[in-house]
Amino acid sequence: MSKIHSVVNLKSFLHFIVALLFSTPFHSFAQLAAPNNDGVAMGHLHFQASDIEASNEFWEDLGATSIQNGPLSMYAIPGVFILVREAEPSNGSDGTMIIHVGFHVPNVNAAYDRWISSGIDVERGGFPGQLWVNGPDGLLIEILENTEINTPIQMHHIHWETPDIEAMQNWYYEMFGAVPGMRAIFQAGDIPGVNLTFNQAETPVMPTQGTVLDHIGFEVSDLQATIAKLEAAGVTMDLGYREIPAANLAIAFLTDPWGTYIELTQGLEPQD
Repeated sequence: MSKIHSVVNLKSFLHFIVALLFSTPFHSFAQLAAPNNDGVAMGHLHFQASDIEASNEFWEDLGATSIQNGPLSMYAIPGVFILVREAEPSNGSDGTMIIHVGFHVPNVNAAYDRWISSGIDVERGGFPGQLWVNGPDGLLIEILENTEINTPIQMHHIHWETPDIEAMQNWYYEMFGAVPGMRAIFQAGDIPGVNLTFNQAETPVMPTQGTVLDHIGFEVSDLQATIAKLEAAGVTMDLGYREIPAANLAIAFLTDPWGTYIELTQGLEPQD
C-alpha cells in the first residue's frame, strides 16, 4: 500500500482553449449543483494525460459520459465535469497538494467487480465501503459507498495535504463560501457539489499546475463579480476575465496561497 493510502486511511488559458457526506440534488446526469450564496458551485477537474486515448477509456469505464459544449469536449459525472488534455504530467497525485479526489458509488462491491472486469486498477480500501482506484499517470481516486445515491458514480470530495489546515479552511470560506465543518476525522469545507477535505502535510508538497490534476474548477454565477471580490481581498489573478464565444463560456484563473491552481468558469455546462 502506498504512503498516500496509509496516510488517508489514518486520518493555463491557452491550454484550456486548445484542448457527499453532503448530498446535493441534481436535475440531470450532467447538471452541476445550484450555487451557494456566494454564487459558487463545483465545476470541473482538469487532468493531464500522457496517453489521451487511454485516459478517455479510463473515464468511460469509470462511469463518466462524453459530452460537448460547443468545441469543448468533456466528461460528465453528476456534480462535476472532467476535462483532459494530452500532456506529460510532471507528477502523479503522490506528493502534490491534492493527494486524491473522491467519488461516491451506490455499491462498492458492484463497482469493484465492474471495474476489475474493465481492466481498471482498483483495490479494496482499509475499511468496508472504501476502494482505491489507480488511474493513468499516477492519478489516485478514492471511492466511498453511499447507498442513497441513484447514479452509478457521483462527485464527492477533493482531498488536500496542506501545511496549514485552519488557514486553508478559512481562505476557501472567505473566497468561495465553503462552509467549514468536519468530514469524519478531517476538517473540511462544503461548496455545493463537493466537499473540500484538508489533511495535515507531514512533508513539503508541490503545486498542482503541471501535475496529473493540473487544476480544479469552480462554476460561478457572475464571474466578473467574483473576480472583483477576489481582487478586493488581495488575490492576484493569473488570468483575468476571458470569453470563449464558441462555447458561450467565460473563464479566469488564479492560484490559492498554497499552490492549488484554480479555474473559474461561467457557462461551462452545455445549454439545452
